[in-house]
Amino acid sequence: MEDRPDKPDAAVVRDALGVGVAVGLSGFAFGVTSAGSGLSLLQTCVLSLLVFTGASQFALVGALAAGGNPYTAAAGAFFLGVRNAFYGLRLSQLLALPRAVRPFAAHWVIDETTAVTLPQPTRRAARIGFTVTGLTLYVLWNLTTLVGALGAEALGDTDAWGLDAASPAVFLALLAPMLRSTVERVTAALAVLLALTLLPVLPAGVPVLLSALAAPAVLFLTGRTKRGPADRGDGGPDGDGDGGNDEDVAERQKGERRT
Repeated sequence: MEDRPDKPDAAVVRDALGVGVAVGLSGFAFGVTSAGSGLSLLQTCVLSLLVFTGASQFALVGALAAGGNPYTAAAGAFFLGVRNAFYGLRLSQLLALPRAVRPFAAHWVIDETTAVTLPQPTRRAARIGFTVTGLTLYVLWNLTTLVGALGAEALGDTDAWGLDAASPAVFLALLAPMLRSTVERVTAALAVLLALTLLPVLPAGVPVLLSALAAPAVLFLTGRTKRGPADRGDGGPDGDGDGGNDEDVAERQKGERRT
């Protein structure tokens, strides 16, 4: 990370604010959806304050709105939020925060803060990006959740607005520019295919977790394709094309010298 050129603090703050504001405003959609699914104003706001991971929150209220069991809905939301733990493994190395701060920072380890933090060239830039994104998003998400829950009645039929698709759409817009190589695009396409295929038969949240299997599958297939004849040993037991191992070569060389 330190080998890449430095990045001005102002540029990091600008990028972080852009993501924080854009995604934070979609908390309004969650507030409306949550209220429309039957949760009270207090329940809706507590979810945003304590859970603070949009995909899991939408999964929970979506399952409840569909008449699902509350425990099943909570389990699906939990499994969907497990991905943040894997983000934390990587971010903990990049940020290297003091131990006293880590429990509070862990609450902000989500898709958007990870997306802003990982590309930063230095630890200082990573810390600024993480902090500004997390703070902006947390404040705006909770404020717009409150506004959305209060205004749900004025909107009438919330299902007709399709607001539950706002958060996933924003995240896809952030992710798309990062898919530069063919391998990354194929991995993303396979992950989407897995999620859509498994969605009708598995509890909410589980298809998203299983779609992560697309990454090792594509890497495995790519590795097999790139392996050449030398890697497979087609030229001989040692793969060097001479039809023998090192000891055989040495014996032939000795015989040639004696001749």
